[in-house]
Formats: sequence, C-alpha cells, structure tokens
Amino acid sequence: MGWERLGGPARAMTLERVGPEAFDGERLRRPGTVVVGFLADWCPVCRAFLPEFEQLAKGGRRLLMADVTEEESPLWDRFRVEIVPTVLVFRDGETIFRADGERGTGLDRGDLRRIEKAADGAGRSGGSAPSGPRRRR
Repeated sequence: MGWERLGGPARAMTLERVGPEAFDGERLRRPGTVVVGFLADWCPVCRAFLPEFEQLAKGGRRLLMADVTEEESPLWDRFRVEIVPTVLVFRDGETIFRADGERGTGLDRGDLRRIEKAADGAGRSGGSAPSGPRRRR
C-alpha cells in the first residue's frame, strides 16, 4: 500500500490499514464504535496527520486507516470523500460523525477533540465539518 514510507519499519502499528474490501463485510456493522481515517500516501497533509490520528487509539478506540491512495478506489465515492484526510466515526454500523480536512491544512486539534468526543459517546447526534474542495493531487 505504500504507507511504509510514512514511519519506517520501526514504527509501532496502532491501527489497521485497510482497502475497499474491508468495508464489504461485518467490520463496520459490528456493535461498538470504530474511527476510520481516509488517507492517501501521496498527501503530505495525511503524512503529517497520521501520528496524531494514531494517538486516538490511546483511549482504547478502534481505528482503521482506509487507504485511498489509488484515485480509482471505490471508497472515494462510497463514503463521499472529497478531500483527505477525512475521518468518519461509526457506531453500530452507522456514521455518527464526520470531519473533512481543509485543503493544505487537513484536520486540526479541535477536529481531533471533536472526533474523540464522538467516538467516546458525546457526539451521538452526529456532526459534520463542511466538505472542502474536490480531493486528489
């Protein structure tokens, strides 16, 4: 997938990197909460965001990194990803929160706090950051 370039082989893996096939089964429909980051290895903002995203696992949160490096990935359309990074929080298979990065800056610490609150149960009504301009390089 190309993500080995981000942190090198010594980096501890705290999240599972997945492709489109991971979203076809029960993975998101299982009871509980999962935080999914949509990232691409060609995106410098994603590379900078990855260590912060991994920190979300510290609270025992289940994380997945959806690899959208390939522009033909069906995940772009299936989850209406317009820009990377984008983070979705799922609870019991339903999207309860969404944060879309901003072009050139990605997601900030305030976005991360809102993602944490949603994942921990404070964002049950859902939420959405405005979508940025169309993704891609």
